[in-house]
Amino acid sequence: MAKLSSINKNERRKKLVVKYAAKYVALKATADDTSLDDGDRLMARLKMAELPRNANPTRVRNRCATTGRPRGFYRKFGINRIELRNLANKGLIPGVTKSSW
Repeated sequence: MAKLSSINKNERRKKLVVKYAAKYVALKATADDTSLDDGDRLMARLKMAELPRNANPTRVRNRCATTGRPRGFYRKFGINRIELRNLANKGLIPGVTKSSW
């Protein structure tokens, strides 16, 4: 089980990303548009720098839904590798079976 403070910090980041998503996308598009002059692009970059650091989507960490573990995360299931194995062995994940040959 991950530290509760780490899990809560990640949840706060997710909320900030959602809050600033539209503004971030608009500024990013302006900053990356090569048809605009350099002054406008620079202003967009400066406005992006004024946004909260945790509003950047890359700062959100994928974590296991049950334990909060940040490593070994499977996006398809939303859990980490250890929980995936435990649940699959118990037969609680539909369509997943233990392989043998």
